[in-house]
Amino acid sequence: MRLHLLCVSKRPAVWVSDATQEYLKRLNGKLDIQCRELTPARAATPEQQRTREAETIAKAIPSGAQVIALDERGEQWTTAALAVELGIWRHTQKDVALIIGGAEGLAASTRTSAARVWSLSPLTLPHQLARVIVVEQIYRAWTVIDGHPYHRA
Repeated sequence: MRLHLLCVSKRPAVWVSDATQEYLKRLNGKLDIQCRELTPARAATPEQQRTREAETIAKAIPSGAQVIALDERGEQWTTAALAVELGIWRHTQKDVALIIGGAEGLAASTRTSAARVWSLSPLTLPHQLARVIVVEQIYRAWTVIDGHPYHRA
């Protein structure tokens, strides 16, 4: 199983890259995660931008991968719930694509075609910050599964 974190974003800021790399380094050899930037679309309206980005996202999703869209209107998971999800994903040995939309968010078609919609918070988060939170939470969920003391809840 491989996790694909697909982010509609320009080149990430240095702090985002540094934080992401730190958690990926901690997961090295334990969990296969690939982060990929998808170029934001340019369009006359936000709806057209979301539609064009939805097309880019659809092309980037690996064949057969389970899609989890990140959106503030989705389900909020505790770390323990994410650990359960991660365990299920590992057990099915199916790739999982986690989708973070761009500045205008995700198209409705992306959300409705996803197997699940996960909300990190009811707050609207900058997509670069969302990336760091996702990678940290995957690392934290992994430590729960692995019995590592990082997660102290």
